[in-house]
Amino acid sequence: MSEAKTNDGKIGAALVVGGGIGGMQAALDLADSGIKVYLVDKEPSIGGVMAKLDKTFPTNDCAMCTMAPRLVEVGRNKDIEIISLADVENLSGGPGNFTLTLRKKPRFVKEDKCTGCGTCVTNCPVRNEIYLDVKLDEIKLEDADMSKTTAILERYKGRKEDLIAILQDINAEYRYLPEFVLKYMARKLDVPYSQVYSIATFYTAFSLVPKGKYKISVCLGTACHVRGAQRIMESLERELDIKNGGTTKDMLFSLESVRCIGCCGLAPVFAINEELYGKVSQGKVPQIIEKYRKAEVKDKAYAKT
Repeated sequence: MSEAKTNDGKIGAALVVGGGIGGMQAALDLADSGIKVYLVDKEPSIGGVMAKLDKTFPTNDCAMCTMAPRLVEVGRNKDIEIISLADVENLSGGPGNFTLTLRKKPRFVKEDKCTGCGTCVTNCPVRNEIYLDVKLDEIKLEDADMSKTTAILERYKGRKEDLIAILQDINAEYRYLPEFVLKYMARKLDVPYSQVYSIATFYTAFSLVPKGKYKISVCLGTACHVRGAQRIMESLERELDIKNGGTTKDMLFSLESVRCIGCCGLAPVFAINEELYGKVSQGKVPQIIEKYRKAEVKDKAYAKT
């Protein structure tokens, strides 16, 4: 580390602890003033908590749009030296001339030769995988569930790369993703249950709770909103006696809001499974719902015969 000493014995360098959005801005301001800056962070990279955010309050601005320019500036500034994966152990000295002791954690790669290719990750002999505490023979499935799950897995020949497609088929079969089926599938595919769970909770198309036979998706996008989509939602809530995100007690209907269905010219619009209803009014809502109720009664009568 190189620092410049002034006539009064003070060191012409500064230390910024913490590489979040505030730390990066402080480092840039100091560097613009002609001061050598050491930016220290305990994490493997700078960015802090803001790097994990989507939007910022109260302006609702994109977090990455705010942070990215500063990341680039800090990385390119010749007067800023980033020291990551380091903890402050001791600070001594007086104003203008401090001595700092850092504990640098090992990276197990040569930082000056790293190009970010990711080869070390691919070939790393250590894998931190969360595993189930139960064994395959301890996961009890009913015969019907075993038959359904086995048929789906055989359809994809047990390929791990088809995990999302397998989840889609299970979701379509049960109208949600049952926990016991997911555990069995994870064991059969030799995939960590944590990975299966992360995918199941990331995509809104999947559900971990039972859904109704008919999924009603009400568009609340801009075009539908200005044409009264919220009133359509309220009408459906009254007609079904559930709130947005709920499912009727008879497991016939589930109600949810979406931001766009892709047919703004028909606003306001909602879909029931794959069937689309455009330019709907509050008065049409009971008629549409009654059509599905009658169809369900007819199907049950036909099944009995």
